[in-house]
Amino acid sequence: MSLRRDVKALGNILGEVLLHHGGPELLEKVEKIRVTTKKLRNEYDEGTYKALKQEIANLKPPMRQQVIRAFSVYFHLINAAEQNHRIRRRREYQLQEAEMAQPGSIESAVVSLKNKQVDEETIQKVLDELSLELIITAHPTEATKHSVLEIQKQIASMLQKLDQPQLTSKERKELEDGLVNEVTILWQTDELRHRKPTVMDEVRNGLYYFDQTFFDVLPEIHQELEEQLKENFDSTTWKVPNFLHFGSWIGGDRDGNPNVTPEVTWETLHKQRNLALKKYKEIIVQLMKRFSHSTERVIISEELIASVEKDEADYMEKGQAWAVEAEIYRRKFAVMLKRLEETGKSSIGYKDSAELLEDLQLIENSVQSHQPVDREWKALGKLIRQVQLFGFHLASLDVRNHSGEHEAAVTEILKKVHIAEDYASLSETEKQKVLEEVLNDPRPLLLLNEDYSEETQEMLKVFQMIKDAHDEFGRNAITVYLVSMTKSASDLLEVLVLAKEAGIYRVHADGSVETHLNVAPLLETVDDLIAGPEIMETLFRMDCYSSHLRKHGDQQEIMLGYSDGSKDGGTLTANWRLYRAQQEIHDVAKKFGLGLKFFHGRGGSQGRGGGPLNRSILSQPPETLGDGVKITEQGEVLSSRYLLEDIAYRSLEQATSTLLESTVDNTVGLAGGNEREEKEWRSIMEDISNTSLKKYQSLVFGDPDFLTYFKQATPLNELGALNIGSRPMSRKNRDRFEDLRAIPWVFAWTQSRQLLPAWYAAGTGLDSYASESAGHLHQLQEMYEKWPFFRSTVDNLQMALLKADITTAKEYAALVEDEEIAERIFGNIVEEYNRTKEVLLKITGNQELLDNTVNIQESVHRRNPYVDPLNLLQVNLIKELREQEEPDDDLLVEALLTISGIAAGLRNTG
Repeated sequence: MSLRRDVKALGNILGEVLLHHGGPELLEKVEKIRVTTKKLRNEYDEGTYKALKQEIANLKPPMRQQVIRAFSVYFHLINAAEQNHRIRRRREYQLQEAEMAQPGSIESAVVSLKNKQVDEETIQKVLDELSLELIITAHPTEATKHSVLEIQKQIASMLQKLDQPQLTSKERKELEDGLVNEVTILWQTDELRHRKPTVMDEVRNGLYYFDQTFFDVLPEIHQELEEQLKENFDSTTWKVPNFLHFGSWIGGDRDGNPNVTPEVTWETLHKQRNLALKKYKEIIVQLMKRFSHSTERVIISEELIASVEKDEADYMEKGQAWAVEAEIYRRKFAVMLKRLEETGKSSIGYKDSAELLEDLQLIENSVQSHQPVDREWKALGKLIRQVQLFGFHLASLDVRNHSGEHEAAVTEILKKVHIAEDYASLSETEKQKVLEEVLNDPRPLLLLNEDYSEETQEMLKVFQMIKDAHDEFGRNAITVYLVSMTKSASDLLEVLVLAKEAGIYRVHADGSVETHLNVAPLLETVDDLIAGPEIMETLFRMDCYSSHLRKHGDQQEIMLGYSDGSKDGGTLTANWRLYRAQQEIHDVAKKFGLGLKFFHGRGGSQGRGGGPLNRSILSQPPETLGDGVKITEQGEVLSSRYLLEDIAYRSLEQATSTLLESTVDNTVGLAGGNEREEKEWRSIMEDISNTSLKKYQSLVFGDPDFLTYFKQATPLNELGALNIGSRPMSRKNRDRFEDLRAIPWVFAWTQSRQLLPAWYAAGTGLDSYASESAGHLHQLQEMYEKWPFFRSTVDNLQMALLKADITTAKEYAALVEDEEIAERIFGNIVEEYNRTKEVLLKITGNQELLDNTVNIQESVHRRNPYVDPLNLLQVNLIKELREQEEPDDDLLVEALLTISGIAAGLRNTG
């Protein structure tokens, strides 16, 4: 009821704004379309649908653009209302009695472990090895401008305040007036970007979340876990390590983006350090105000007093020291502020964050001597945790590049020194032999003043920049180098050769190895996932690679791509191959006594591995969770999860509680299912996957007209003008299917409401197995009940089908010039949609899709009547644009506004 009230209130305010800016005609037109689409969603009628299409076709500028904007703005208001409602639900749980812990909360996870009688030693052991790393990326899937997101944030904040029962009538009126102002500003704000963002624009956008959210929420998650453990278990010695981190790709992801240069990466690292230092200075200024303790009133530790006296002599000029001698903490903080100000500028500054941490711990030790027992100073403890989590580098920046780029550089370098005339043409075995010899030789390969190609020089500059970054910002600044399109063991060895030339990897004369950069393969296609275990076993058997791993604690990181595998083999096959690859590579690593961290390259949409963070964790093989989990957070996911601090906290606590409880359950043998069952389930999934793969590839690769259908029945060509990312839409800007990036592939299908990458061919796989016998359907139902991987897969398929809309998709199919192609391929899609929906309902026992997740189901139903007119408008606009020899700018703007509006409505792009 509260959510409906908010949505209705915001809708009424929007009505006022439309009346003011467009007069009664605009408001009446929008209302007429809204009422008609809502009526159609409640009860479809062919005559009413035709009348709606005619009403929309009759719209002409400038009214048409106003109508598009009205529906788009409405979605931004709904998004704000729904975000506030999530916060409201969380507060309602917190206000209830202790036994009513919110499902998915840290409290519920700890209470569950207590009820299962898991001993404290086991929990502490799991905590010591627990690792969750979330990596923000600049993948271009956030269609909403940052200024619009800021307005959404303001509206959600005002709605939150309106929930407070003790507001005076004056305060309530001020907030209601404020809402009107924000909606007005939203209407008067241009939704579209007029230029492509630069990489540094993307860096600034990413840093916004560290500044506004992560810096505070991450230490609070750790603190909450520590407090819940102390409250529910007898031990008072709980120590929660720093298990939760955020990293970044923004400014380091070179794959397919020529704009990410070594200079850009260097500037990114500077900006990250500057933000970290700024945050520490702000916090210390606040602590100075509170730490007014006087040596006249309390006993301060001798160690701290000695340190203050020495620091003032070493670092402070005359008149800079804190004036009141007895206020020892303030004197110390004054020195710390001076040193933070000089960090990275002069020798007065801190060399690294460990020095800052030492100063803070000196203060903490002193405070504990005069602070009441069990009443720690939380603000100081939080700052210590922040320094431990963020250091001076703020976030580890991963560097990523395509394997082909490394091979080209190594080929040229080896030819210059007459080691291999044409390295690239060698067999894989020959390549490995050459690279092993180079890595075992202490001598460098590079020749002074040699005229290397521009591309090779650029590659060498990347590795030199990494070496310089380690020296300037610390080794945590860049810890991992990712190799896109890893096809063989040599792809990783080539990176070590290039690292050797920069001094990041070194072999000493006595044969000992020094290495300061993790190298991680990115397994993306279905074939790569199948080959992955063999690639890793080949590397693990090599002496040079084993020596490299030993220096990294015998830990190997492996990235799994969810996008290209899905694009090549369909979502069900890709997800199954990913699951199998994890199990098989985990077994290989275990054989060699190595630890693994799987890095999941998930997108925001179902077609790219998207879904709730906690469900993503649950869908992984349980035996891999203890090795550490790393997941990308990109595009629209950043704003939906991390724009508001309360929602960020909720998302991260769900992930934390899921990871903790699942890892403990697996450690003590409480995980669901038994070995015999799971072996049988894996065999079933293999059959289903193979059937699904054949169906998927028969359409995508077997139908010669499929690419024509895709380009004409979606707004693919129009997406390029949306200016949502610095990276090109296709690799090397080619017009081939294999060069098309997964993001525009998914984005275009989503806009056209076909959502094909998120569900197509899954129904054939599932139904073929279920139809073989009644017992088979029962097995699938049991798998859904007991197996988190299968349940997550099925629920994501339900979500995709719910967001897809066949009636709307038919309008896009009509854009295809050849009617025979349109009818054949669209008929195939409709048939598979119906088959998939039918089998999913049988497996889940639902009457309708997502009956088991009512809040998501209602959200989709709430949005659909408002997305429908935008889709119909988009189809008309695309038709007009494609008929023109020179596209009209105003027409293109209207089309782009529909794209932006639909993205906001479905809360998914790519």
